[in-house]
Amino acid sequence: MKGIGLLLATLLIASIVHADDQLHKRPRYTLHVGDVVDLSYRLTPEYNQSVTIQPDGYASLNVAGDVHLEGLTLDEAHDLIIKKDSERLNDPELNLILSSFQRPYVIVGGEVLQPGRIDLRENMTAMQAVMMAGGFKLSAKDTKIVVFRHINADMGEVRELNLHNINKTAKLEQDMVLQPGDMLLVPANKMEHFARYMHAFSFSSSFAPSSVF
Repeated sequence: MKGIGLLLATLLIASIVHADDQLHKRPRYTLHVGDVVDLSYRLTPEYNQSVTIQPDGYASLNVAGDVHLEGLTLDEAHDLIIKKDSERLNDPELNLILSSFQRPYVIVGGEVLQPGRIDLRENMTAMQAVMMAGGFKLSAKDTKIVVFRHINADMGEVRELNLHNINKTAKLEQDMVLQPGDMLLVPANKMEHFARYMHAFSFSSSFAPSSVF
């Protein structure tokens, strides 16, 4: 019994250590377009400023000029700015603060009840995003969900998901965890396309001129 107890205690400690490692391995926040950072110089306060990261990822700084900050952690941005400032200032001392940031989001479009922008929560999946957008319409083709993911300025990734009956545990692996900026498109099924065609045909026929004999 002592051996079993010791084994269980060892497993418990190992799981706690693993969980702690996972917690500390969480990625640090990286700067995004629209974020606002405050630069405060201790020795040269005349260069203090608040600056917004522009759509191209750059920020125009009083001392360093245009610096690309998108994708950097706050520490990385600090070190880069200090490096560039040192070309003009002698031993600059900078305090860099993130004063405002854009909440990460995904966009859900197509055959959902409330298409649009959804705030991204930690470990949110494609199915959860669809539910946040009101769920599928009856016209939705839930076996062909398309996910567009931006990788960099020149590359992107497209994945296709089958979210039909995803509530069944055995099919959870068909879902995927989303990343900031992902776009989900829920297409219409073939019957919906046919119904729209028939509606358009009926509408045009009702206005067709009658033949007079």
